[in-house]
Amino acid sequence: MPNEKQITFINPETMPKSFGYSHVVEAIGGRTIYISGQVPLNKEGQIVGEGDLAAQTKQVFENIKAALDAVGASFHDVVKLTFFVTDITQMQTVRDIRDAYVNTEKPPASSAVEIRKLINEAFLIEIEAIAVANAR
Repeated sequence: MPNEKQITFINPETMPKSFGYSHVVEAIGGRTIYISGQVPLNKEGQIVGEGDLAAQTKQVFENIKAALDAVGASFHDVVKLTFFVTDITQMQTVRDIRDAYVNTEKPPASSAVEIRKLINEAFLIEIEAIAVANAR
């Protein structure tokens, strides 16, 4: 099929060992899906897990899942995640929850950035995603 996606996750031996992410993801064909930064709001617009990074991270991943579902995609199609956190020392908590959603054998390329605050001071995390799914 001409629009069938092909995704290759690469960790070249000439680069440092990666821990829970892929250094390079090559995507050929398919549809590219860009998901805006998701925050810990439920579908009613209420903050989930105020003061609780784990609860907020789970809600954010559920929001990303809903966005992927809306276009017929899944976390297996995610090629890139960008994390914005207010306390980078808590990244292991974020990774533990992420691992329940992504393919840990072929994890997406990722970046994590500590920031002073997000759009709402109660938010501890925001995550954006890029996915490549098969053509419809």
